[in-house]
Amino acid sequence: MLSTLSRKMLMCLTGLFLSFFLLIHFLGNLQLFLPQEQAHLQFNTYSHFLSGNIVIKIVSYVLYASILIHALDGLVITLHNKKTGGSYRKDQRGRASKWASRNMGILGTLILIFLVIHFQNFWYIYKFGNPPLDDNGNKDLYILVVTVFKEWWYVIIYVLSMVALCYHLIHGIHSAVRTLGLYHPKFVRWFKTIGIAYSVIISIGFALMPIYVYFTAH
Repeated sequence: MLSTLSRKMLMCLTGLFLSFFLLIHFLGNLQLFLPQEQAHLQFNTYSHFLSGNIVIKIVSYVLYASILIHALDGLVITLHNKKTGGSYRKDQRGRASKWASRNMGILGTLILIFLVIHFQNFWYIYKFGNPPLDDNGNKDLYILVVTVFKEWWYVIIYVLSMVALCYHLIHGIHSAVRTLGLYHPKFVRWFKTIGIAYSVIISIGFALMPIYVYFTAH
C-alpha cells in the first residue's frame, strides 16, 4: 500500500505531466483558428504526423497511464480525506483554490466524464473508425472536429468542462508546488499568479475552439 505522501507525490507528478500535455495539445489545436482552408489541411497534416511518430506513440501510452493513475489516485485520496475528515478548509489560499480544494472529487469526475466523451468522439473514431480522407490523403480529423463542434449541446458540454478544468488546474498546480517543496514565501505570489494565469489561459483557449468552429466553419 502506498503512503499518503507517496499518493500525493504520484498525483503531483501525473498531474504535472498532464498539464504539460495540455499545453502541447493546446498549441497544436490553435491551428483551428486559422482560415478554414488552411486549417483543414494543416490540422490534418499535424494529426497525421502525430499518429505516425513513434516518440509520440510512446508519449501517448504514458498519457493514457497518467490519466488512469491520476483518476484512481484522486479517488483514493478523496475517499481517504472523507474517511479521516481531512480537508483544506483551514487553508488560507485564494477563494478559487479553496473552493476547488473542497470539490476536487466532483471536478475530477466531471473532467473524467468529459474525457470519455472526448476520446469517443475524436480519438476512437480517428484510430478505429473510418473517417474520410482529405486532398493530401490524410485522415480528415478536421472535418470530424467540425462535425462534432457543430452540435450545440457538445459545445455547451465542452465549455462547462473547461470551467471545471480551470478550477481543477488552479488547485492542482498550487498543490503540486507544495508537494514538491517549492512553496517558498518569497515566490508564493509568483507561483500563484503563474498557476492561475496558466489555468485561465488554457481553459479559455480550449473553450473558445468549439465556439469559434460552431460560428465560423461551414
